[in-house]
Formats: sequence, C-alpha cells, structure tokens
Amino acid sequence: MNTNPTAPRQDDYDSPWKEVIEHAFPEFVAFYFPAAWQQINWSRAHQFKNTELRQVVRDAELGRRFADALVEVMLHDGEERWVHIHVEIQGEREQAFAERMFTYNYRLFDRYRRPVASLAVLADQEVGWKPQRFGFELLGCRHSLEFPVAKLLDYQEAVDALEETPDPNPFALITAAHLHTRQTRDDLQARYQAKRQLVRLLYRHRWQRQRILDLFAVIDWMMRLPKPLEQQLWQDIEAIEGESKMRYVTSIERLATERGMQQGLLQGLEQGLDRGKQAILDRLLSRRFGPLDTQTQRILTTASSEQLDLWAERLLDAGSLDEVFAENDDEV
Repeated sequence: MNTNPTAPRQDDYDSPWKEVIEHAFPEFVAFYFPAAWQQINWSRAHQFKNTELRQVVRDAELGRRFADALVEVMLHDGEERWVHIHVEIQGEREQAFAERMFTYNYRLFDRYRRPVASLAVLADQEVGWKPQRFGFELLGCRHSLEFPVAKLLDYQEAVDALEETPDPNPFALITAAHLHTRQTRDDLQARYQAKRQLVRLLYRHRWQRQRILDLFAVIDWMMRLPKPLEQQLWQDIEAIEGESKMRYVTSIERLATERGMQQGLLQGLEQGLDRGKQAILDRLLSRRFGPLDTQTQRILTTASSEQLDLWAERLLDAGSLDEVFAENDDEV
C-alpha cells in the first residue's frame, strides 16, 4: 500500500463503476456495445438481478471481482433475456480472464436455466490483449463462449473527441478519465488540470443531479490527487458551481468526508477500546457496502484488536466485504 501521505493512493478503478452502471445502464450499453443496444427494447423497463448474481458468485471461486452486474432486459422480439456485465478493471494481463467469463456464464445458466449474454470491459494496458473466447473440445464434444469486449485503450486516439462532443454519452467522460489517469501517473499537475476540465464538463452538460454525483464519484476515484492539489480542486468546484448555479458541492463533499473518515480511522483505532473499534468499523462498513448481515456483525464482535486494525486498513481500498475479510492476505 502507498505509505507516502503526500502522494495519491495507488490508482484503483473498481468501486464506483457499479453505481454508475446501474444509474445509466442504457447509456453504458450504447457506448461500449452499440450492436447489443440496438437489439434491446429500451421502452420496456430493465431490472437488475443483484441477488441472483450474488448467489452464483458466492458459490464460485472466481478470484478478485470488480464491478459485476446482472440485468434483465426485453429484446425487440419480445423475449426476456439476462445480460451479465463484467467490468474487469485491472492494470495488467490476466491469463484466467476468459475462463472466468465462461464460468460466470455457464453457472448462471445452470442455476436459473436462462440464456445469458456476457459483456466485458477491459482497462488494462496490454495493446494486443483482448480475450473474447474460452472453450474446449474433447472427443468430438465442443463447449465454448464467445463474448463482446470493449477495451478502453482502444479509445486513446479519440480522447479529445470524447470530451468535446456537444451531447456526450456519460461513459465518454468516464473513458476519458481512465485514459487521462494512465497518461498522468508521473505528472500530477497534468492530472489536476485534466480532472478539473472533466468536472467542468459535468456541469456544462447540465445533467441531473444524481448523474453528476455518480460520474464525479467515478472520476474522483480514478484520478487521485495529493492533498494540496485536491484542496485546490475543491476551490475550483465551488467556482464552477457558482458559475453554473448548480449547488451540488455539499453532496460531493460527503464523498470526500467519508474518505477522510476512513483515512482517520487508522489513527482513531490506535486510541480506542476494542468495542469502540468495532462500532466505528461497523458504521463505516455499513456506509460503504450497505447494512451488515448478522454473520458479519458477529465476526466484528468476536475479532481481536489486531484483526480489527487489519480490516480497517483494508477498508481504505477494498471494493467488497469479501476483500475486507479475506483470509491469509495482508493486502487487498
């Protein structure tokens, strides 16, 4: 983990993707998978099947997961179908990726007897790596899955167009944020300038409040800045909101406050009693991942002081409860 308090944490892209996909699912499909978008009847409501996806994921040892979604949509032919969205946000090639897509697909079909379309988004830096198929053949028997893939690196040459489009798809700005983050790893001043421009574009397009907050959460999560530049950016946001007369900064500051609470938790835990540690960690886990079930609360109440400290540190970067409580792993 990054131990330098003046530098941004290691770039991470997993957590807010899920929220923005759920908020703007038709736009997500339209931007990354236009052929699929044309086959879906968007006049009919779509429904997220998170419970069904969790049941399958819980039964499968699929390694680290990022932003997954399972959505029920209606096609133009009148058939209801499930669409599995797997957003694989990683910085390097992974050999088992296609196999994991295959495993998700057949486990969903096996459990629910529903045809499933699997779509994937890749954010790695391997120019020639774009896995789209996994399968095997044995004794005349063939079993395979071919799936569409959107690779963010493929948009590199169009990054300026992504930002300058008069009526952009919101995922154009997310893609631009990802590409700018990669380009500015060693130039945080350039990252600050790019981030400020993207925030200005959020307000320029006068989207609804919730869309702006969701998109800001993703951009802010990707484009981490050291504290002095972050403070300067907040001043810029206040000025931008004054110009646009769209006062959302209070809500956005809650995101920063929550992050600050998590950062401050490590110092607070060193001074508190175990019961206090449990209460604070319970509160932050609930804010991050939703109400805790009985089993998770029991784990907290029976944990040692050292376990609570470890889980609190993991919470700073974890994308799920499983990552916080992972066994035999010192880092998320």
